[in-house]
Amino acid sequence: MTQAVKNLAILILFVAAAFGANNGTISGTVKDPDGGAFSGAAVQAQNTKTRISVIAFSDRSGRYRIQNLGPGEYDVSVRAVGYKADSRSGLNISGGQSASADFALQNGTVHWNDLSIYQGKKLMPDGKGKEILTGQCFACHGFQTRIATTRRTQQGWVQAINYMRTVMHARLANHVNDQDAQTLADYLNNLWGEDAKMPASPADLPAYKETLRNPFTDESFKIAYVEYEMPAPNRYPFSAAPDKNGYLWLPYFGRTNKIGRLDPATGTIQEYPVPSKDTAGIHSAIPAPDGSVWIGEQASNRVGRWDPNTQTVTEFQDIYAKGLEGMEDGGSKHTVRVDSMGRVWGTAVRSNLTVFDPKTREFTRFKDVLSPYGVEIDKQGNPWFAEFRDGGAIGMVVAKTGEVKRWNPPTPNGWPRRIEFDSKGIVWFAEYRGGKIGRFDPKAETFKEFQLPGPSPTPYGLGVDKNDYIWYSSDEMDVMGRLDPNTGNVVEFPFPHSENMIKELFLDAQGRMWYGTGSNNRVGYFVPLDPGGSETAGLR
Repeated sequence: MTQAVKNLAILILFVAAAFGANNGTISGTVKDPDGGAFSGAAVQAQNTKTRISVIAFSDRSGRYRIQNLGPGEYDVSVRAVGYKADSRSGLNISGGQSASADFALQNGTVHWNDLSIYQGKKLMPDGKGKEILTGQCFACHGFQTRIATTRRTQQGWVQAINYMRTVMHARLANHVNDQDAQTLADYLNNLWGEDAKMPASPADLPAYKETLRNPFTDESFKIAYVEYEMPAPNRYPFSAAPDKNGYLWLPYFGRTNKIGRLDPATGTIQEYPVPSKDTAGIHSAIPAPDGSVWIGEQASNRVGRWDPNTQTVTEFQDIYAKGLEGMEDGGSKHTVRVDSMGRVWGTAVRSNLTVFDPKTREFTRFKDVLSPYGVEIDKQGNPWFAEFRDGGAIGMVVAKTGEVKRWNPPTPNGWPRRIEFDSKGIVWFAEYRGGKIGRFDPKAETFKEFQLPGPSPTPYGLGVDKNDYIWYSSDEMDVMGRLDPNTGNVVEFPFPHSENMIKELFLDAQGRMWYGTGSNNRVGYFVPLDPGGSETAGLR
């Protein structure tokens, strides 16, 4: 048996275990316009009833295989940047039945919303407008799904920007004034307005080819994604955190002011509103051992508790720094975690780490911890944090005493963002600006850093699988990466959408790594082939 055949057999067994007892299959080939094999095309099979999608990629031979589909009717489509192809609808799967769908790609158009943020930043003209766009707007979303897809007049851009300044007042009021708003409107109108000066396709720009890269190997295509659509537009789910019952909890960022609970078996989502009348900006929703769910409200500087008995949310307001009331600069709650005593730890960019005690309903602030972003609780109950700033450190709070300990990574301005633990208690953290994954041994108090590939790695979402492989999402390059901590080898995997904007990765009891892609209004999980080549799933 050849190694390729062995790998295919392993992948089939793996996806079968991960996707459940269903055993329907859709397979076929993807050909380029000249009739040759096309690799890396994202082929999506969506159940027309549940709206659950399974996405696989064509390999070097142009073959794809979407395995273990439940009974039902499926629409199958293919996505490849710069190409087009007719979709296939009404493919019926029942009783383990197989179906086939071959795709012949035709030359198409590269659209601005096909690009990664890295490519967009390279191709957009420099200027004050670009600084505002990338420095302020890109903190929550890119240009692809909300800007480049819509043609507006000059006045239309002004109205859209002022709407965002109102909805996201807590963040933008101190950073985008009236003059900035006008400058940004002029800039966007020149790029994507009705009388845009930029070409409709970025491929017509001389520098476009310089932004292209193909980091994918045969291993890169051995991944499948399962995704769920939101019940309505603009939910903007930031993540998907599993609870003990197998549900996933979804924080809706922005003006929606709701959280969602996903049943992954059926694809149904139950939504629960928060009391806040202003924008809550819910950044995270984290299940607690008692069945409650705690949320962090970035825009309102509150934590909230969803009660499993009443199924309602109660909010708790923290105080602001004097003179910065109502502003994120004066106080914020974006990432939250619950410790073994039921206390809720919350982080805040440009502010301090806090802990909320539900018994006393009081917040305690740790002024020694500046601009914390990621926070996780270790097995001893101590919260660890990563400071997202120049000179940012990683550190911990000794839970019993409140003492703060901090360590500076070797890269001085790497901007640590997310932080996680492996099974051995080793601390892993993502250096967003440094383009590295950091390793810290708490016992030896030693660091090791791993440089990530690509011109703008920007690791954001961070997760550790059951084999202690480190996973990250690249914020600007729209790829998923897997680091082997033993060898330092990194494999980059394609992501099926542009503008992934993945904030967190969560591992569930079945070994599936969950994410939210808010800009694409979806949540999902991915299932890779075991990097060790064993006959079982790498995540199981």
